Amino acid sequence: MMKLPMHPDAAKQEWLAAARAAMEIESASIARAAARLNGALIQAVDLILAHPGKVMVTGIGKSGHVARKIAATLCSTGTTAVFLHPAEAVHGDLGIYTPGDPTVLVSKNGASEELRTLAPLLRDFDSPLIGILGSASSPLAAELDVLLDASVEREADPNNLAPTASAITALAVGHALAIALMCARKFTPEEFGRLHPGGQLGRNLRLFVRGAMHVEDEVARVAPETALRDVIIAMTRKPLGAACVVTPNGTLAGFITDGDLRRVLTNHDDIRTLRAEHAMTRQPVTIGPGATLGEALELMERRESQISVLPVVDDAGRALGLLRLHDVFLGSQRGSPEKL
Repeated sequence: MMKLPMHPDAAKQEWLAAARAAMEIESASIARAAARLNGALIQAVDLILAHPGKVMVTGIGKSGHVARKIAATLCSTGTTAVFLHPAEAVHGDLGIYTPGDPTVLVSKNGASEELRTLAPLLRDFDSPLIGILGSASSPLAAELDVLLDASVEREADPNNLAPTASAITALAVGHALAIALMCARKFTPEEFGRLHPGGQLGRNLRLFVRGAMHVEDEVARVAPETALRDVIIAMTRKPLGAACVVTPNGTLAGFITDGDLRRVLTNHDDIRTLRAEHAMTRQPVTIGPGATLGEALELMERRESQISVLPVVDDAGRALGLLRLHDVFLGSQRGSPEKL
């Protein structure tokens, strides 16, 4: 096992203080950039909307990494975008342009030779130029149609050298542009889901409760007058963490979870006289089969006391089954995506 070097506690506290200070500097830099957003952002949105092709996003060094992320965010939120490496652009990659494609140039100082060489060449492609720059007085700024100010007072490291606050502020401005375009395009959650078919986020938007729920024959179903002992037996035979308490016509009268059983057993020495109606929640949180898994997750988690299982009911209140939190995360394995 590797032996860790020993450092005094005072030094460790200095590390922690420096880390917190870095985040505070970055947070303040973003807040100042947000306050500076003005008509230039609207102009950038209008410019992109007026040119329905793709948006090219370019930068070099750390700004290049930021540019890649901005391009990815634009793509995922309804604006077709491509990252263009500025050095490769002048060696043939300019062929990706269709006349009129807007370009977003990301740079801290606006002085990099690669971007300064590229900018005038893009005029041959009728490319409107939008800059996310840390210096409004830079040589590159003079080439732009729209300038989005991403300047910072200082970097977040103690030596004011590493591109930290400047990088995160440029990224935040890029995100602001992407979100404004989302609003302008009236980009919907359904469209977002179509662009994110993989991963949990995509499943939450594309899959429905009916495809992930446990249906009637898999679920413990009891009547309000069922003896509590028999409720426990039913929940043991169908161990999904809950039982639906239903009336003769199938309407959900209540819901009993494992937690409800524990509370009843804790508060009663003798359960022989207890019935399901004594342990059930009479007006449980429910969900319909046509809700998305994302909506189900919101119901389960966005509350003071989280719940891990939901009864599924139809419009008439009839019990159809139940959905566990576990099923939300395994939804794609139980059902297939349905068209929104």
